Amino acid sequence: MFSKPLLKATIKQNYLVFMIIVAVLMLYLPIIITMYDPATQDSLNEVLEMMPKGMISAMGFSDIGADLIDFIGSYFYGFLILLLPMIYTIIACNRCIASHVDKGSMAYLLATPNTRSKIARTQALFIIVSITIMLAIVTLVGIVLSDATFPGELDVKAFILLNLGSLLLYYAVTGLGFFASCLFNDTKNSLMIGAGLPVAFLVIQMISDVGEKTNFLKYFTLFTLFDPKEIVSGGVFVPQFIVLAVIALIMYGMGLYTFKKRDLSL
Repeated sequence: MFSKPLLKATIKQNYLVFMIIVAVLMLYLPIIITMYDPATQDSLNEVLEMMPKGMISAMGFSDIGADLIDFIGSYFYGFLILLLPMIYTIIACNRCIASHVDKGSMAYLLATPNTRSKIARTQALFIIVSITIMLAIVTLVGIVLSDATFPGELDVKAFILLNLGSLLLYYAVTGLGFFASCLFNDTKNSLMIGAGLPVAFLVIQMISDVGEKTNFLKYFTLFTLFDPKEIVSGGVFVPQFIVLAVIALIMYGMGLYTFKKRDLSL
């Protein structure tokens, strides 16, 4: 069903980028957690009020809340979690299929006993598992560090839900990138969709948060389906989670089918 040699080769090809992004996440998350101090929240709010409101809203810092989970949800999940893992997923998705076709190495892969379906399933498995591991690390480190720094302050259930929402969002984003990689024969066109759309979605999301005049733009971005404020406050988020899961299934399914059926320029 999967190719172990190909999976090992894909891990070797991507582990450095994976480790760099994890390292950056592990740099920012502890800093943000240790920045939290109920005694200085008013002072921090005063500092934020001195900065341009549009910029603060675009970065997701307009409402940092009064407790630890609100603080982390605003500072880490409002922007950083949308940007940093996306860098890794764009690279990994492009490398999984389109890069092999573009470089000609796909001909060698297909010359082995591996079928197109087996190759595509293996690459899809790597992307899904690697992003799951990345966010699992974020979840574990966040819980452990919060408990060590501010015992009993973190709403663990809400924090896990934040990471679950992030994971489902990235399943959808990587599904889009995987489909683009399976659809095109060159990395240029693959990146145009697999990287261009997620980046555009993030920019549109930031602009939609600036004010009421641009708020309508939230209906044109996938990132609207992940709302840290709704998750933390216990609002409506389950339907959005389901939609993200469905989008991911459709995109990965379309990618597998497309790569199996289309002509390859080898």
